[in-house]
Amino acid sequence: MKRISCLLLTLLLSYCIKAAAVDTVTIYSAAMQKEYKCVVIKPTIAQNEKIQLPVVYLLHGHGGWYANWIIRVKELKEYADQYQVLIVCPDGGYNSWYIDSPVDSTVRFETYISIEVPAYIEKNYPVIKDRKARAITGLSMGGHGGLFLGFRHADVFGACGSMSGGVDLQPFKKNWQLSQKIGDTINYAANWKNYSVITVIENYPKDSLNIIIDCGTEDFFFDVNKALHNKMLRLKIPHEYIERPGKHDWNYWRNAVQYQLLFFSNYFERNKTY
Repeated sequence: MKRISCLLLTLLLSYCIKAAAVDTVTIYSAAMQKEYKCVVIKPTIAQNEKIQLPVVYLLHGHGGWYANWIIRVKELKEYADQYQVLIVCPDGGYNSWYIDSPVDSTVRFETYISIEVPAYIEKNYPVIKDRKARAITGLSMGGHGGLFLGFRHADVFGACGSMSGGVDLQPFKKNWQLSQKIGDTINYAANWKNYSVITVIENYPKDSLNIIIDCGTEDFFFDVNKALHNKMLRLKIPHEYIERPGKHDWNYWRNAVQYQLLFFSNYFERNKTY
């Protein structure tokens, strides 16, 4: 009995040693003159100092925070090991929509997420410093952020995605305090169009992007995601599009993130020129 207990303890310790690690770090934003916390999920392979990893930046939704993803989807540690990627979950504020607000100079989350956070990660973690080794995605507000930042900063990110993303802000002018970040619908009417992903895609970057979009058919964002997909087809923008039964909830995102990480892992593997 004692021998069995020792064996079980050894197996447990071995599992713990091999498990992916979760760091909580603080990243200063010079653009906003403020510190924000960030979760970094390190695969076991990161213990080898000679290994350099690709990175997936995973954004939370409206009302969320930096620890949202790891609290709700603990399997992210397993996925980090499975796909051998560093997963970074930065704080995007309560309702930033991941933009540099045209009406509130204190909100500079586009700069923070696309420039300041990657700079910190690349200084402090063994990652590959190449756009083909960086991807960005998120859920809901973070889905907007994933595509918005992916298109506008294709020199930083080689792949981008969205899960249940708010990809067109125009139908939702009374929701989620959007006017605080975009401006009112009379004096700043153009902002509602220009800061929506469905318009941003018209300026396709010179660097090609690998894109994945995923939304449930019972989601209140389904119609705008379907419209985005159809517009991308008309514009001949290559992308993966997934629609399946599901609502705007963690049951859907817990499943969707597996597809997205597999998609990005395949992208990283195909583009090993770094």
